[in-house]
Order: sequence, then structure tokens, then C-alpha cells
Amino acid sequence: MATATKPQTRPPDQQEAPEPEDLNPFHIAQSQFDLAARYIPELTPGLGEFLKRPERLLTVEFPIELSDGTVLTFVGYRCLHSTVRGPGKGGIRYHPDVTADEVRALASWMTWKCAVVDIPFGGAKGGVAFDPKKLSVSDVRKVTRRFIAALGENIGPHTDIPAPDVNTDAGTMARIYDTYAMMHPGVNCLPVVTGKPVDLGGSLGRREATARGCLFVTQQALRRGIVPRRSSVQGATVAIQGFGNAGAIAAQLFHEAGARIIAVSDSRGGIHRADGLDPAAVSAHKKRTGSVTGFPDAQDLSGEEVLTVECDILVPAALENVIRRDNVAQVRARLIVEAANGPTTPAADRMLFERGVQVLPDILANAGGVTVSYYEWVQNIENEQWEESAVNEKLLKKMNRAADAVIDTQRTVNADLATLQASRDAKAPGGVPLTPVDLRTAAYILAVRRVANPTLARGIWP
Repeated sequence: MATATKPQTRPPDQQEAPEPEDLNPFHIAQSQFDLAARYIPELTPGLGEFLKRPERLLTVEFPIELSDGTVLTFVGYRCLHSTVRGPGKGGIRYHPDVTADEVRALASWMTWKCAVVDIPFGGAKGGVAFDPKKLSVSDVRKVTRRFIAALGENIGPHTDIPAPDVNTDAGTMARIYDTYAMMHPGVNCLPVVTGKPVDLGGSLGRREATARGCLFVTQQALRRGIVPRRSSVQGATVAIQGFGNAGAIAAQLFHEAGARIIAVSDSRGGIHRADGLDPAAVSAHKKRTGSVTGFPDAQDLSGEEVLTVECDILVPAALENVIRRDNVAQVRARLIVEAANGPTTPAADRMLFERGVQVLPDILANAGGVTVSYYEWVQNIENEQWEESAVNEKLLKKMNRAADAVIDTQRTVNADLATLQASRDAKAPGGVPLTPVDLRTAAYILAVRRVANPTLARGIWP
């Protein structure tokens, strides 16, 4: 008679470590697309592959003679993801961690972002791999001009239109415009770049647009009931990771709308005060000291700890991959509003959805910036300047419609899972069963359809 053997188990200190989470942003962007594609039976595999891959990726290398006489070689990238709906649109960032895969991911996210808010652009993104804080203003200016000169005819008012991003601002955009205009005399070059100073063709309301769009989307989503017993930002507690342009302005706008800002952070650390922070006072403190840390009567935290503060609304407004599988269990927000691009990994998304924590995804929540960039582009082409109230009114309508479209898509898809499953199985039986979708996947489904339909209408050239 055979004797049953007890399964061998390893001692706790010898257990296999879980497989590391893939944090490559381009892999994440592709996996997000692939997940949404499962819910679009009319999307053929070949068409899907075309839509998710970039049309072009440029790598440029150029030397700069620094103020001290040192010569450094810089590496820059510009990715054009899609021109199906219009010219490419996307920011330029200066950061030591800029890579080809990062700009490819950001360019694809911009394609879906433009489709979600239904503006006639495709996605693009660019960057130069360096830390601008370690160079003089004059040296950074040289980097900007050489980078734009190296891109040459690959950017243009009707082909690929840059904008500000991490560590770039209106002044950077002014130098991009000036460089391009010097290379193209005698024509209207203002629409080549957005986010410019107002006196140089920039749009009123552009500086606040990303943060204002976040607030508009949050208000509309709460009105639509995505968070139980919370129909407004009035009285809501808010934590913001990243107190740069988008984060600081978001703190002020949410504060003015009646929310209580209880925690903020920047690259040096964070602060927490349960009874609320005055965003204007925190901004003044940061301007004076270089960081939000050390703010009077507030508890100092690390930037990571700000993500774990118990609050109604968490706004990640820094870089990618800050909410991951290894820290998502400590996130105690009821609603996450992504002011940054790609702050939540797919594994964290799944875990949050299982816990009932809603995430307003980046391709919806931070689309206010590109929306007002579109308005700036239109104003430049028409040689007009709109009143700020008109810009904000147009932005409100766009963001509300986009929020409604994403929420409606989620509810329609989840109500029709059986029909979608049957339609998919009829074409490709044996696939992974369809399960209810979160707001990110719903936003992707909406966006991919809005890019796939004109692709099919146009046909594949030639």
C-alpha cells in the first residue's frame, strides 16, 4: 500500500521571491492597449498592432560647449505615435531618466488622451536625458536650441507640435518657437509649439489647464456617483504627490473648490497636516526654501509616505510608476486622480479595482493641458487671442463630456459582457474570459475606437 508523502515546503527564509514587476513604461502602455483590445471585437489583430506601435522614433545626439568650456554630448528623442486624427502633439521633458521606451510610452498615451477628449491630434513626445538643475540657464538654453535644430523638419505646425513637460516651461517653449522661426523666416511659426508665454502667442489659461482639467473631471465623476457618499470635492480631504506646476496649481484649485489639502510632496520630501494646509503659503515656503519640507506646524514625510496618507482623493502629480504592486496595499485613498502620466502600474490597477478604489486615469484626468494646447494652436493659426473665461468654459465642456463618455463606456461594457464575449468567441474562441473593466480600460476602449474608426475610413495607404 502506497504511503502518501507530505508536500515539501521551503522554510520562510528560503521562499522564492515574487517575480519583479515590469516597470518599463512602453511595455505597460502596450499591455494597457492589449487589455482594452479584448473588449473591441471589431478590432482585427493587424489593425491593433498598427494602432499601438509608434509611426516614428528619432534619436539625436549633439554637443554643447558649457559656460565653463566643457563639451558634453546630449542624447534626445522625439517619438511620433499617430497621425491618424491629426498632427502629433506632446511635451518635451528634460530629465536624466529619459529613455526611448519612456517617450514611446508617453507618445502613445498622448494619442489615447487626445482621442478621449476628442481633439484632432495624435500623440507625440520628446525629451533630452539630462538634469537641467545641474546646468546654468544659459547652458540649458543651448540644449534647447540644439535639440530643436537637430529635430529639423520633423516638427512643424501641421506635423508634430511640442509643449511643456517635466522640467520645461513657457520660457523653454519660447526658445523652441524662436529657434524654429529662425529656421523658417517669413511664415507664421507660432503654431509650432504650445504652452508659450501669453505675450508670444500663448493661450490665457494654459498654465493652469492640466490642474483645472483634473478638478473638472473629478467634480463630474463625483457627480456621476463613482465614489459612494461623496458627490463633490467640497469638504474632501486631498493628498498630492508632486508639488510642481500641475500639483501646486491643483492644490490651489481644489482648495478654492472647498477641498482640504492635508498632504503634499516634492522631490525632497513631503508634509502632512490633518486640519489642512494653505497651498499659497506652502508655495511661498517652497519658493523661499526650495522645498515644501520644513513647513511650519506640519509633519515632515517622505514623498512615498504621502501616497499612503488616509484621504478621500489622492493626486499623483509627479512621474511614472509611483503606485506599484509593492506599495499599493498601503494606499488609503477612496479615489485616485492621475495628474501625472503613468503613475499607476497594471498590477496596482487590478488590486485597487478589487478593493473598490476608483482611478481616474491619466488619459482622462490630465488631458486639460493638451486640450488648452489645442485651443492655443487654433488661436495661433487664426491670429486670435481668446478671453480666459472663454478658454475655461470650453475646457469645462470638453472635460465633462470626456468624463461622461468614459463612465458611460465603463457601464455599457460591463452591462454587455456576455454579448462582447460571444462576439469575440465567434471570431477567436478559447480566449481569456472577459471580466468587468475599470475606468482606465474603459477610457482605452473609448479612445481606441475613436482612432480605429478613422483609420478604417481612411484606409491603409497606398
